[in-house]
Amino acid sequence: MRKGVLELCILAIIAEQDAYASDIISRLKEARLIVVEGTLYPLLTRLKNDGLTAYRWEESKSGPPRKYHQITETGLQALAGLKADWQDLIGSVEKIIGKG
Repeated sequence: MRKGVLELCILAIIAEQDAYASDIISRLKEARLIVVEGTLYPLLTRLKNDGLTAYRWEESKSGPPRKYHQITETGLQALAGLKADWQDLIGSVEKIIGKG
C-alpha cells in the first residue's frame, strides 16, 4: 500500500511542476513522508519505464546537469486513477474507524 501512496505523491508533485529528485524528496519530507534516495530512484525509473513520467537534462550553475522529471499524459491519467483509489480507501477506512 505504501508503494501506491508514494506513486500517488510523486506523480502529484511532478504534475504541479517538473522536479529534480532532491526537490521531490524535500516535498515528501515537508509532508512528513520520509523517503530516502534508495527508495525514490528505483520508483522514478519504474514510473519512466511505465510511460508515466519522462525527464530532461538541464544544466546546473552549481555542478553537473540535473535530471528533471515531468509527468506524461499517461501519467496524468494514472494520477487521476490513483486519486480516485485514494478517496475510495479513505472512505473505506472511515467506515471502519468512524468519523470523529
